[in-house]
Amino acid sequence: MLAAIMLVAFAGCYNDKYDKLYPATTCDTTTVSYAHDIAPIMNASCNTAGCHGAGGGTSGLDFTIFLQLQGQATADILLNDINGTLGRGNHAMPKDLPKLVQCDINKITRWVNQGAQSN
Repeated sequence: MLAAIMLVAFAGCYNDKYDKLYPATTCDTTTVSYAHDIAPIMNASCNTAGCHGAGGGTSGLDFTIFLQLQGQATADILLNDINGTLGRGNHAMPKDLPKLVQCDINKITRWVNQGAQSN
């Protein structure tokens, strides 16, 4: 009986701390900037050798050069590629990697909708 009471007591303590163990994550897109938000996403997922890194790889587009990324963004190609909506089947970006997390897509979308500025 004592073991059952202790089990219930400890289980209750654990659940009381759930929000501290697993804090809710939010995706803040109120102030999105190229330097703070977009460049790190591009560097982690797109600016790699053979893709959109220095020299452009097989794509011919070098997203380490801001104007090349901005050109793709303002022509609606970037958003179509990361959402896989260009009608190219399973050819969504980043190529051969998991789809970007929704928060990153939201940040890129916000940045593009704000004019894809170098801020």
